[in-house]
Amino acid sequence: MLVEVDTRTVQTSTVQCSNGMDAFLALPGTPGPRPSMVLLHERYGLVQHTKDLAMRFATEGYATIAPNLFFREPDQEAIARGEARVALSDEQVCGAFPAAVEHLATASGAGSGQVVVMGVCATGRYPLVLAAERSDIAACAVFYGGAGAPRAGQTPIEEVIAGSRVPVLGVFGEADHGISIDAVLRFRGTLEVARRSHHVRIFPGAPHGFLNDTMPGRYRRQQAEDAWRLLGEFLARVRAGGFAEDRVQWTFEGDTSTDYDFSKNVRLE
Repeated sequence: MLVEVDTRTVQTSTVQCSNGMDAFLALPGTPGPRPSMVLLHERYGLVQHTKDLAMRFATEGYATIAPNLFFREPDQEAIARGEARVALSDEQVCGAFPAAVEHLATASGAGSGQVVVMGVCATGRYPLVLAAERSDIAACAVFYGGAGAPRAGQTPIEEVIAGSRVPVLGVFGEADHGISIDAVLRFRGTLEVARRSHHVRIFPGAPHGFLNDTMPGRYRRQQAEDAWRLLGEFLARVRAGGFAEDRVQWTFEGDTSTDYDFSKNVRLE
C-alpha cells in the first residue's frame, strides 16, 4: 500500500467476468451511488500492487474493478515474476474490456454508466485506446506508459488520441529508463495538436514504476503520494464537470535537471 490506509470497510472479491476473465473487485463500504473505476495492471499482471491500488480507490469512494487482461496466458506466475512478457493488441484489449465494465455495473451501488480508466506501465496506452472506441469513458489516467512507439497490433498513439474526446492525466518520472522526457513532450504535443484537455506532469528523480511500493528499488514514497494527490484532484475535477466540452484546458508541470541525460537512466527493481 502506498501509505497506511484503513481498508477494513472495503468489500473485496475475486470475480469471473462473462468472458472467463478473472478480476479483482473492490467496493467502498459506504452507500452508493459510487463513481466507477477500471484499473489496468502493469506488465506483471493482476498482482498485489494492483489490488492495493484498487482498495485505495475504494477507500476514496470508487467502485473499482481490476481485470486480468492476461487471463488467457497459461503461466501467470512467470508473468508476475517478470520472466514472461505479454503483448496485447488494441483489438484484444477492446474485446476484453466490456466484460469488466458489465461486471462492475452489476456490483451494488456502482456508478451511473460513465467510467474512469487508469492504465499503468504496459497498459498505459489502453485508456486512450478505449476512449477512442467507447462513449462511456469519462477520463483517462496514464501512469508512465502510452508515450512509446506502438508494437505489433497497436494503432499509432496520434491516431488513438485523435479519436478520443475525454480529459487525460499523464504522470511520468524524470528517471524513467524507458520513457524519455522527449517522449513525454511528444505525448503532450500530440494531445495539444488533437486539442484534448490534459494535465501532464514529470516528477523529479522518479524512475519507472515509482508508484509500486512492492518493488523497493523503484518506489519513491514522496513522488508516489504527490502523484496520488494529483490523481485525486484530477478525478474530482472530472466529477465536478471541471472540463467543459466546449473548452480545451492544458496543464504541464515538469521538474527536471538542467543536465538531464536519458542514457543514464537505468532499470530498477
